[in-house]
Amino acid sequence: VPYHGRVLLCVSVSHRTADFDLLGRLSEGATAGAATTLLADGRARGAVLVSTCNRIEAYLDVAPGADTSVAEATLRTLAGTADLPHDALRERAQVLSGAPALHHLFAVTSGLESLAVGEEEIAGQVRRAYEAAREASSTTPELDTAFQRAAKVSRDVRSATSLGKAGRSLVQFALQLAGTRLTDWRQTRVLIVGTGNYAATTVAALRTLGVSELSVYSLTGRAEKFAKSYGVRPERGLRDAVAAADVIITCTNTYSLTVEEIPDDARRTIIDLGLPRNVDPAVGRLPGVELMDLELIATHARLPKLAPDATARQLVSSAADAFAAEQTAAPAIVAFRSHVFDALDSELARLASKSVPPEQAAAVTQALRHFAGALLHDPTQRARELAARGHVGQFEAGLAAVFGIDATSARGTITPLRPPATETGAAETGSA
Repeated sequence: VPYHGRVLLCVSVSHRTADFDLLGRLSEGATAGAATTLLADGRARGAVLVSTCNRIEAYLDVAPGADTSVAEATLRTLAGTADLPHDALRERAQVLSGAPALHHLFAVTSGLESLAVGEEEIAGQVRRAYEAAREASSTTPELDTAFQRAAKVSRDVRSATSLGKAGRSLVQFALQLAGTRLTDWRQTRVLIVGTGNYAATTVAALRTLGVSELSVYSLTGRAEKFAKSYGVRPERGLRDAVAAADVIITCTNTYSLTVEEIPDDARRTIIDLGLPRNVDPAVGRLPGVELMDLELIATHARLPKLAPDATARQLVSSAADAFAAEQTAAPAIVAFRSHVFDALDSELARLASKSVPPEQAAAVTQALRHFAGALLHDPTQRARELAARGHVGQFEAGLAAVFGIDATSARGTITPLRPPATETGAAETGSA
């Protein structure tokens, strides 16, 4: 994918390529400002670092031909933050560039690469990673456009396929597995450890199952506020809270549940959704405890009945192809738009030099802008259609023959199309 003369690069380590111990170590080093670290050597122009409970992925804006060297530098940086040997991480990483990287971003954001295929949480996690990168000034117009379009594709997949209708989530899938070990959720006392992003989703899922005995504990002191917002009971001591619970669900990166917090041999199910691990594996060997961590959940999530919806895959593939066509056609479209609006500006300047009443001048200006937008619309769509078939050169040749426009000179120098709101009828932009 030409990507405005740049290349989208993805360096991914996920549940498909690595174990959860390695993912946990990488996650500990994936701080909010880590994206800027990936830009330190200057070989990438922009970066977004996505860190979830089953993947660590760096998306980078690089120059053509630089993807291999940038991928190696990225792997060294990630390995360094986790105190891992570079070679060990390389063996567990997947590197994608160009169209495959774009397709992967769209598929990940739509939940097609998740443990629980079609999960809803991932779109929010990708969005927050993108927003963190923007706050750290580590994005570029090209990354902006790609991530905004990925968000739109995820919404389209949820609204148009069975994945969205199922309302899937990693939490719901974990609760479904845990439900096979319980007699009745309505009689089950549940403790949520942590008040992060998964906590609210967990409360909603448990309420759907009929759970009424629901409490929350937070080492950071946010339990009271969370409990008031979601109508659950706050807990002040972890050991006492565990003693009163049948099911404990953890998802935090602040601390771990250890054997010292388990007060007796009563039967308990503990669901660990944290990365790095929230629960010491030794807890799973205690009498009465059944520990369900991400590794166990991943094993069940690979069952054929959870295969991605074919329609969702097709939507993602079509969206990636359409996005690539837009990027290919963008230089020619920008050149044509510039030609038309330069002529428009010239006419408006001539109008301003005459003694025309303000109301009449405003009406003429609005009419001319509307006409310019309408004039641009069909050629813009045609350019994208030709690009999708690999024939954007025909459009560029037409511009040169009819208008004397050299569209090729704009390649690699433009930014995503964002026409002002006043350009009624103008072509759609590449952003979502």
